[in-house]
Amino acid sequence: MGDTTSLKLPQDLKEKVSKLAHGVAQTPHAYMVEAIVEKVARDEKRREFVESGLSATAEFKRTGVAYSHKEAMRFARARAKGRKARRPKPIRVPAAER
Repeated sequence: MGDTTSLKLPQDLKEKVSKLAHGVAQTPHAYMVEAIVEKVARDEKRREFVESGLSATAEFKRTGVAYSHKEAMRFARARAKGRKARRPKPIRVPAAER
């Protein structure tokens, strides 16, 4: 599996983990490993989301290219309903307003 890591858990948490783990037919160890794997995956997705937002902000500040809310929502609603839709027309925001 991997290297051994020791966790010092408060007694009440240790009891909760044990009870819940046995309730789903797992050992406490397997339950904690699964919980850590899920937390790591969730945090990685969040980090990617934040990085994507920062990258999009930097791109906007550099280019000034944006889309009106009305046009973006029209496009998104049509696509969500399974309809073809004309892409929103980009607008350019002046540098002083970015």
